[in-house]
Order: sequence, then C-alpha cells, then structure tokens
Amino acid sequence: MEKSHENVKAFGWAARDTSGVLSPFDFSRRVTSEKDVQFKVMYCGICHSDLHQLKNEWSNSIYPMVPGHEVVGVVTEIGSKVEKFKIGDKVGVGCLVGSCRKCENCDNDLENYCPDMILTYNGVDTDGTTTYGGYSDIMVTNEHYVVHWPENLPMEATPLLCAGITTYSPLRYYGLDKPGMHIGVVGLGGLGHMAVKFAKAFGTKVTVISTSVSKKDEAIDHLGADSFLVSRDPDQMQGAAGSLDGIIDTVSAIHPLLPLINLLKTHGKLVMVGAPEKPLELPVFPLLLGRKLVAGSGIGGMKETQEMVDFAAKHNITPDVEVVPMDYVNTALERLLKSDVKYRFVLDIGNTLNKS
Repeated sequence: MEKSHENVKAFGWAARDTSGVLSPFDFSRRVTSEKDVQFKVMYCGICHSDLHQLKNEWSNSIYPMVPGHEVVGVVTEIGSKVEKFKIGDKVGVGCLVGSCRKCENCDNDLENYCPDMILTYNGVDTDGTTTYGGYSDIMVTNEHYVVHWPENLPMEATPLLCAGITTYSPLRYYGLDKPGMHIGVVGLGGLGHMAVKFAKAFGTKVTVISTSVSKKDEAIDHLGADSFLVSRDPDQMQGAAGSLDGIIDTVSAIHPLLPLINLLKTHGKLVMVGAPEKPLELPVFPLLLGRKLVAGSGIGGMKETQEMVDFAAKHNITPDVEVVPMDYVNTALERLLKSDVKYRFVLDIGNTLNKS
C-alpha cells in the first residue's frame, strides 16, 4: 500500500527569521519510502556554517530553518528495498542527503560536487519541500546518503561528518597523507583540530599556524602537533620558509596568503577549506618560483565519508566536543560566535530534546 500522502510527525528546534534564534518547532517528515532509512537522532553537532545560515549571511536562507548536518542516530524503520541497513543500526548523516546520481561527479563517488546536490538542511528536496536537519528527533534519508557508524566510535563524535571529512578529504586527495611529510594546519578550530589529528594519524609531522600564541600549548601538548608558528611573527615565519609539503588552511576570515605560500617547499600545496566571504589576494610570482599550488576542497563523497569514519574508528580519532542539552542551543551559538568552545558543540538530542 502506498502511503505517500501521509507524513510523519517530527519535532525539533527552528529559526523563524534572520535573528537566528531557535525555538521548539513541530513539523513533518516524509513517510519512509522504499530506499529510505528513518532514524532516531541521538546527537547533532553545531557547525560554524549553521551560524551563517541561521542569520542568512550567505543570502540563501529559507525559514523556518532546522539546522544540523553532523547527525548520528539509531535506525527505527527501513524501506522495503533498503539493502545496507537494518533496524537498530547506528548511522550518520552529513552535509548532503541527495544528488542527481547520473552526472560524472556522482558516477565517480563525488556526490559532494554534484550540481544538483541536496543539502541536509536549508536545501530543496526533489519534491520541492525544504530540507530540515538534525536539530530534531527523527530524520528520513535515502540510504545512499547514510553512513554506517562504527560500533567503537562514540556517537557524540558527530563532527567527523563535516569537520572530519572536510579535512580528511584534501589530505588524501592532494597526497598529503604520506608518512614523513611535513604538513601545516592554519587555524585551530573545529576543522583545524581535526586536520591535526588526521595528519598525525597518517604519520606526518604537523605544524600548527595561528595568529594567537595562546594556542601553542593546546596544539602541542593536547593535540600532538610537532611545532607551532605564530603567523604574525615575521621572524618565526621566515625561519620556517620552504619547510612544508602542504598546508590545510581552515580559516574563514580574510587573511594574507603570501606568508603561507612562502612556507611551502617547491611543489608545495596550499589547500583552502575555510570560506572567506570576500576574495583573497593571490600573489602569482611566489607560485611560479617553485611550481606551487593553491587549491580548494569541500566535504567529501559518500564512499570517502564512510572510509573516513572507519579510519577514525580504527585509529581512535575523535573530535574534541562539549556535549550540551538542546535548550542550551542559543547560548552555544553565541559562544561559538566568540570561538568560546574547544572545538565543537554537540547537542545531546536523544536525552534532552523534550516536547513540553
């Protein structure tokens, strides 16, 4: 019997306007169709992009908005043709819940670069409805965009699904994952701290590059970086010139690229994963003098995302998180704006999202 006209009741927290303030919200999800997995959300990370979207800083926000694209939960229902999951499985959903499945990118497991990619929230689904994310009690997602969550990985390690894959993917793709290489990580936030952990797990030597000297102990003693550079100190930067094989730049603020390019060896690669809102200045001469590369990378496809969580489980790599109750979300967003978190907030949806 086809039940497509019915919907499933859902409950979450949504922003109604550009104030970005979240409050309880009743809405509906689609009925689980033949290739869908329905799951109870247990944890959902708060990503920096949630802040931008909630306040319409990227000028594409659709309200009401239920954010959340680092989602981990437990399967409660599966469609008749689902092959990869069963009820009770732990699962994760990241930044995308759909793509065209027929373009060249989709054919090559690069759904994240599909022109018709459907975002997990603030996107438009194939039926024209707005997608709602993980700040909610249940989700219904096509099984292709769901990953198996490894048994030995804590469920609150949700930021792997965005911050994790966003740094794992460029390290792998650009060949910056070879033991003995020397890798730089710019910015020590949600993405930066994951870049350090993955780069170390690949066996590379890691230098953290930051404007704030106060992060040095944290980078070296806690995260295991090998060295630390204060990017505003010309002597330090000059002393490290030509020493890095690659750099993962996670900073979203406007910042100069020349000092970073100077740190690269011949054939070095500067990979941007942060997204500054205005164009950055790119001096070309220093690129010519060493055949250097400035590149970009965004999240990852489904196959690589699964590979990444499996790698994280095998090597015991988890993000540093502060787990908070659902009704703390607005305070968490205010603190995130001030960078007052090490390094990611995760909402304990399963235990604290109460309909009252």
